[in-house]
Amino acid sequence: MKNPVIPYALIAGIGILLVIVVSVVGLDQQEAIQEEGNGEEQGEQQEGGSGDGGESGGGETAANGEEVYQSNCASCHGQDLSGQSGPALDTVGSKYSQEEIEQIIADGFPDAGMPPGLVQGEDAQAVAQWLSEQQ
Repeated sequence: MKNPVIPYALIAGIGILLVIVVSVVGLDQQEAIQEEGNGEEQGEQQEGGSGDGGESGGGETAANGEEVYQSNCASCHGQDLSGQSGPALDTVGSKYSQEEIEQIIADGFPDAGMPPGLVQGEDAQAVAQWLSEQQ
């Protein structure tokens, strides 16, 4: 007499094996994507360093600051800095220095709904530099 559990055990075993194979393939692809991204970033840095000096470096930082702003800040402060649930930042550079903007980003305004530390490190510096240029 055949054991009725064997087909189910085989299906479960094949399913587990399939999950393991797909996970390993996915990890390999993730590593390849990260390596490809690192190579592109290094290429961009080399291209920026061989340009006209300070202007190209500042442009990259400003673009990076704007990108970080769009992905982390625009939902409250508006895509065009005009404000939504947060205040408008279109003239923030005429009111605050880059250092003051960095401090505001670090400390936030918890009472007004802006938690501290939403953007940190180099990203915070890039956003602060970009915002300080908005006058």
